[in-house]
Amino acid sequence: MTYRPENATVWIEIPVTDLDKAMEFYSATTGMALNKVTDMEPNPIAMFVNETEGKGVAGHLYPGKPAGDGSGPTVHLATPGKLEATMDRVKEAGGTGFSPIITIPPGRFFYCQDPDGNSVSFFETDPDATYGAAT
Repeated sequence: MTYRPENATVWIEIPVTDLDKAMEFYSATTGMALNKVTDMEPNPIAMFVNETEGKGVAGHLYPGKPAGDGSGPTVHLATPGKLEATMDRVKEAGGTGFSPIITIPPGRFFYCQDPDGNSVSFFETDPDATYGAAT
């Protein structure tokens, strides 16, 4: 039996050293709103708000210990518009360690590190692409 969920990823968590500064970075780079939740135990978090708020795949930032050198897992985040504009926003907001833009069948992306050194990627989806189907 092969398990085929609607989404292989169900949630992401990105550790950051300063929650408010990280909220500024991710909001500026992705254009997404982040909702700070202060009554979450054991610490406050900042939740990414997706189209189906409260449903679907999303994630949050939390006070934690980032890898710091880009060696941790990479989170790929959707961004609006052209990828070159996203790259400019990421640089302006303090991202570092940029890869060239990489094109694959579902779209284009680049790797970099957020201000805490987390490995992140920003992704421009090709609206006409299909991928990941079983063969």
